[in-house]
Formats: sequence, structure tokens, C-alpha cells
Amino acid sequence: MSSSPPLQGPHLRERFAALDAFLLEHQDLWRPKPFTDLHLPWEARHPDLSAWLRSRTLEAAEAAHARPNDLDAPAPFSTLAERSRQLIALGHFDTKALPAVPARFSVDVPGRKWQQIEAFAGSLDFAAVPRHWLDWCAGKGHLGRRLAQDGSPLSCLERDAHLVEDGQALSDRLHLNARHIQQDVMAESVARHLDAQHTPVALHACGDLHVRLLALASAAGCRQLALAPCCYNRIADDRYRPLSRTARASPLTLDADDLRLSISETVTAGARVRRQRDRSMARRLGFDLLQRHLRQCDHYLPTPSLPPAWLDRPFAEHCQRLAGERLALPASIDWAHWEAAGWRRLADVRNLELLRGLFRRPLEIWLVLDRALYLEERGYRVRLGPFCDPCLTPRNLLLLAER
Repeated sequence: MSSSPPLQGPHLRERFAALDAFLLEHQDLWRPKPFTDLHLPWEARHPDLSAWLRSRTLEAAEAAHARPNDLDAPAPFSTLAERSRQLIALGHFDTKALPAVPARFSVDVPGRKWQQIEAFAGSLDFAAVPRHWLDWCAGKGHLGRRLAQDGSPLSCLERDAHLVEDGQALSDRLHLNARHIQQDVMAESVARHLDAQHTPVALHACGDLHVRLLALASAAGCRQLALAPCCYNRIADDRYRPLSRTARASPLTLDADDLRLSISETVTAGARVRRQRDRSMARRLGFDLLQRHLRQCDHYLPTPSLPPAWLDRPFAEHCQRLAGERLALPASIDWAHWEAAGWRRLADVRNLELLRGLFRRPLEIWLVLDRALYLEERGYRVRLGPFCDPCLTPRNLLLLAER
């Protein structure tokens, strides 16, 4: 039994109001981005905290990234960390033991993904037994198959024809009552695939894709749905459009950069990926310092994304590609100096970002509560809580909704 239940009822609205106040009050701390701004406005007001963070190594920042609330840093860090810790505390779902399935169910599924599927499925404690599962943005339908292993009807909606074909073959091989349908869920035609008998499920559907599910499932009168949202920044608009009446009444406005903060935790990245990420960022920051020096202009210059293969090329070539035709680079540049400066600045950036990290999870829960309140306004009883440990996936928030 969990020590406390998932967030539900009037607590959803109460928590949203508290998070909203916290984020609004401290916008000056979490909106400025250390990656693009050499000096942040709050540093002048909190010089001890600024100096302490800037004195730390890149390795120290990496060690604290996933749990910034535990960092023993100068004021006002600890006060903010404690308030953040209170606001992100959520009760857990009572997980149930799932019927065992043959090993062939998890064929083709990476180990971590299968663990996420097991945790997600084990948290679905609907009051009524689902009649027909609908796997939204299904890929090959691994989640849907796990839920429909008892012979329940299953529909899987997926845009990629190859994934649809492979998924149908897997379901047929397991003799499941499953239909894999090629369907762009953003197209108007998707509405015909939802009705009140369906229980839609979506594990890490991105941005507009899961917002589309909430709108269509509630309009179709689906009795139940389960959603673990992801990638809140993947939206068509430049600014976030709140879904619920409560969130629309808030003065808090969010752009794509703000939304990216909510998903900036990367605890599941492997060592090789982290090394590539660090080298890429250090090179971009080194180039940024160089371009400010050459242009005599203290402003960030947006640069194109480069494939990982560019990291194997000399730093000089990397900078020439980033400069493109917008900036002429002189022949005599001390490349070693600017590359080393980029690594030093990366340490500063990562450590300064730890303050923003205190607002990362509060912002994500604010966004998920907007979705919860939207469903509540449409007649659902909604519960919110984590379905797995964050080390399995940082995007571990589950919304369960029942009419």
C-alpha cells in the first residue's frame, strides 16, 4: 500500500494554485537561461549563491542535476528547495501484480521501455474493467499488447506504415484480438476511431499528440483514459495555450523555452550520450564566447544544429560551420584558448542551471495539472501520481481519468 494516494479531488486545484503562485513569484530565477546569458539578473541580488555555483566543477553539477533540491547551497537556495520539495510531493498509485506473459511479448522492446510498460500497466486500477483498449501513437503496439494479453479487444493507432505492419504481425503471432491502424492522430479522420467503449492509453505521447487525445476522448465520451505525457514543448504554437479554465485564468505565460525547462532532466542518458552532449555544448559555448569577442556584442548568436559526426572534427572546423556566412572568422585565432573557455563556461552554465532545476518539476506538474483540470471540467474523476521511479524515466507522471 502506498503511504498516500495520488493527487485527486479538490487537491488538484489546490496544488495547481500553490504551484502557480510559486512559479509566478520566482520568474526572475527560472526564466533567464545561463546558456544564452553570460550574466543572469538574479546574480547581483544573490552574490554569495552566484559565486558558490560558479566555483564548482562540471562533475559536481552533473552529480546534482537529477536532485537539485538536495544541494546544500547558499541562500536563498535551501528555502526555495524546501518549498519546491513540498510542491512536487505526490502520492503513489497502488500497483497490482500483472499476469505473467511469455517472453515473446517483450521481443523487440528495449529493456527500459518494457519496464516502463510494466509499471504503467500495473498502475491502471480503473473502477470498471476496460472493454476495448485503444493504444494512441502506438508504435508497434507493445503497451496495447501487454494490456490486451487476456484477449480484450485492442486498437492501435500509428502514423508510420512500417510500424503498423510490424505491430500487426506481432499481435497476429500472439493470437491477440488486435487491429493495427495506420492513422495520423492529428488528422480530422481520427475521430472515427474513438467511441465511449474505448479506454485510450498513451505512454509518452508528445505535446500536441496527447493534447489531441484529451480533446477527442472527452468529446467521444470515453469512460476511462490513462496518459503519461511527454515533451510539452512539441506544440505548433510559439506560446503555450492552457487547456483548463483555471490555467487560462493564470497570468503565467509560457513559451517553448519555458516548456523545455520542464523536460530538461536527463537521468536516463547513457555515458556516451552525456559525453557527446557535453562536448557539443562546450563547443557551442566556446564559439559563443568567440563570436561575442569578434562582434564586440554581448548577445547570443543562434547557431544551426550539427550532426554528432561533427564532434570528431577539429574545433576550428566546428566553429567555421557554426559561423556560416553570418560571421567572418579571422585567420589567426587561438582555437585552443576558445575551446578551453567553452569547457569552463559549460561548468558555470551547468551549475547555474541547478537553481532553475528547483522549478523544473514544479513546472511539469503545473502542466500536467492543467491537463487534469481540463478533464475534470469535462466530467472525469482524475488522479495524478508517478507510475515508476524517475530513474526508469523522468517523465513518470500518470493521469488516470474515469467518468
